Amino acid sequence: MLQAGLAKLRSNCIARKVGAVIAKDHRQLATGYNGTPPGIKNCYEGGCKRCRDRVNGLVPSGEALDRCMCTHAEANAIIHCAILGIGAVSGATLYSTATPCLDCSKMAITIGIERFVCISEYPEKAQDLVDSANIEVVLMDARRISRWIDGLKLGD
Repeated sequence: MLQAGLAKLRSNCIARKVGAVIAKDHRQLATGYNGTPPGIKNCYEGGCKRCRDRVNGLVPSGEALDRCMCTHAEANAIIHCAILGIGAVSGATLYSTATPCLDCSKMAITIGIERFVCISEYPEKAQDLVDSANIEVVLMDARRISRWIDGLKLGD
């Protein structure tokens, strides 16, 4: 989960920062963070009008997602599995700093991810789909992650 938190720091989205990691057998397979696709202006540079409208209070959280130019962190991690030729994803765990949305949940289920570990709930939940697919969902306490980070002593 710490790796997902680190990936979140790379996000260029101005509305919401999310990081995700796909892992299997205690090994990290792929990482993703939300942001605009390669070659598109970064969100913070004006690449996504929907996110700018969201920050300015013109679009409520979780609405008009079809207008967003940013690819979700979970989708980016899944895409990177394909780019890197990682085919052994069945039975893997998706760690994310948010609960995956409906579209990301569908993609994760399709490639065989069996467990979601998240540290915050996303406004749009895909609970029915996740339950139907028998996906185990673990919601971690963000304070636990903070304690892990605080426990790291740099320079020792």
